[in-house]
Amino acid sequence: MSEISDQNDLAELSFEAALAELEGVVAKLESGQVPLDESIALYERGQRLKAHCDARLAAAQAKIEQISLGADGQPQGVTSFGADG
Repeated sequence: MSEISDQNDLAELSFEAALAELEGVVAKLESGQVPLDESIALYERGQRLKAHCDARLAAAQAKIEQISLGADGQPQGVTSFGADG
């Protein structure tokens, strides 16, 4: 699989699908039954899957908003997750 093809493949994966594949990669590597060349390829794929999952989580976190309440307890507005306030 070429690097560009691999990047396109990853871009289409949901977080859940990427995480499931990453878990499969880890299980294969931990089994010790994979030849060295395949282990290296699996490790590299695992790194790319982890980066993809991290990016998906960061994007989701950026979308989370907190509702601000006024002194009367009524919703006053929203602020982005992690914003000072």
